[in-house]
Amino acid sequence: MAETTGNTEASQAGEADSRPRKSSWRYIGPGIVVAATGVGAGDLVATLIAGSNFGYTLLWAAIIGCLVKISLAEAAGRWHLSTGRTLFDGWASLGRWTTWFFAVYVVIWGFVYGAAAMSSSALPLQALFPNVMDLEWWAIACGLVGLVFVWFNKYAVFEKVMTVLVGVMFVVTVYLAIRVTPNLADAFAGLLPVLPDEKDSILNTLGLIGGVGGTITLAAYGYWVNAKGWTDTGWMKVMRLDNRVAYATTGIFVISMLFVGAELLHSANIAIASGDKGLVQLGGILEDEYGTATAKFFLIGFFATSFTSLIGVWHGVSLMFADFVTRYRGRAQLKGEEVASGERERSWPFRAYLLWLTFPPMVLLFQGQPFRLIIIYGVLGAAFLPFLAGTLIWLLNSSRTPSQWRNGPLSNAMLAIAGLLFLVLCVKQIWDQPWAEFF
Repeated sequence: MAETTGNTEASQAGEADSRPRKSSWRYIGPGIVVAATGVGAGDLVATLIAGSNFGYTLLWAAIIGCLVKISLAEAAGRWHLSTGRTLFDGWASLGRWTTWFFAVYVVIWGFVYGAAAMSSSALPLQALFPNVMDLEWWAIACGLVGLVFVWFNKYAVFEKVMTVLVGVMFVVTVYLAIRVTPNLADAFAGLLPVLPDEKDSILNTLGLIGGVGGTITLAAYGYWVNAKGWTDTGWMKVMRLDNRVAYATTGIFVISMLFVGAELLHSANIAIASGDKGLVQLGGILEDEYGTATAKFFLIGFFATSFTSLIGVWHGVSLMFADFVTRYRGRAQLKGEEVASGERERSWPFRAYLLWLTFPPMVLLFQGQPFRLIIIYGVLGAAFLPFLAGTLIWLLNSSRTPSQWRNGPLSNAMLAIAGLLFLVLCVKQIWDQPWAEFF
């Protein structure tokens, strides 16, 4: 296989050339995609609130969150490259229970997430153009644009657009971090692992660590690696560099927003709302402090953050769903080469899930989110990352993985820490649900 990128070149006939490629910046791509998709408006708000409440105290926790996610994404990519099989194929080899979990999760999660992603993308547009149309119609427009873009474009174009939007996110967040003039001495002190002296500080800290950059998009990383044209162990060094770039980028986004929260909100004792509306509120605060131009600039970055998450999920999770349907229809083994060829992106399950993410959730934009469904969505979402960490430990320590690419002590330790962290957060999420009102 030639050293090319994009899924059209990856389908060349002949045996795969698994000779190691030199780790090079010119190959970087899937990492940018996973960073852009994983860091949504909710992540930025959570980091802003952490900075607002605790100043720089939890800077270390945000960095650990990036390291934890590096280990998960690297493990997913390593499975795809070392075995030539997709992650869902690995899950299916562990038993039918994985198929049932994924099927229920991806249907309910997609229905609720579709509405949330469209609303999140619409909020900054409505703030930028307040008299054009209502929020619901902006949301529908964002969903339709995302649908058309992913439907008619293959991975190579998708990656280029994501890279441009990440560039916008990067410039905006770094500009804001510099604009608020961070206290570097306090920031360096925040690298020491200290817990805030408040109630539930441990759980709040774990929540910040677990909330940095991505949930199901971590599992989609291996699919984007294949879609790029990387299908064998010759790309392992390139994938690892790409993955580090992904979470270095994520770290810059998160640390920049924590600086903004610490300097702009914490020092002035200003509280903002949780959720996407907190970023709209921040836009107003920035306008009061630094003028209209800075506020508009921030809203453009807010839109880039939200819309990359939308189209990233539209593409990545649809790839996973197409893989799930192919396996369910009786295929014995699912190969990464099929993803690299672009076959999945042209399949009817890929496009059917695109439609599922776009049209049924529009009902929620007008009617509100059904209470019981939101509880189930929260529980399934909380359970996914413990599921991912646990199954990766299982797959990468078994004979399913070639011996030289199985987990070492460090990988096992990082995945075990990730699994334990997300299990604690899962239990807390389940415990906090209003079950008495559910029945």
